Amino acid sequence: MQKFYGIGNLTKEPELQQTPSGLAVCKFTIAIARRFSNQDGTRDTDFFNCVAWRKTAELVSEYCKKGNKIAIVGALQNRSYDAKDGTKRYITEIVVDEVEFLTPKSESTTSKKSITPIGNLPTVEYEELPF
Repeated sequence: MQKFYGIGNLTKEPELQQTPSGLAVCKFTIAIARRFSNQDGTRDTDFFNCVAWRKTAELVSEYCKKGNKIAIVGALQNRSYDAKDGTKRYITEIVVDEVEFLTPKSESTTSKKSITPIGNLPTVEYEELPF
């Protein structure tokens, strides 16, 4: 069994998409500073690609923006694909099971965002959630 726990800041706006079967999927990257300083006295930062599904995806997209601090719980996942140039590419990402928003609501976005369809599905608009 494996679990990943992390607290970091979003490095860019979350990307909400919809699969051909209608599932919401949100991709985002978080930056997490390492625990100890290096020889220069600075703390290095690691960047983790994350993917959230269904309602979690919608919530991250709706209430998070670049720079927001979030806590995530999930599992590491490795996958591969063949690139256009014929080479095999490998991806490690965190499949997010739980998320907690750590940036105060007053500093987060609550504007309406649209979902980007994967394939030929129409764009769907989501209203603000009432909490």
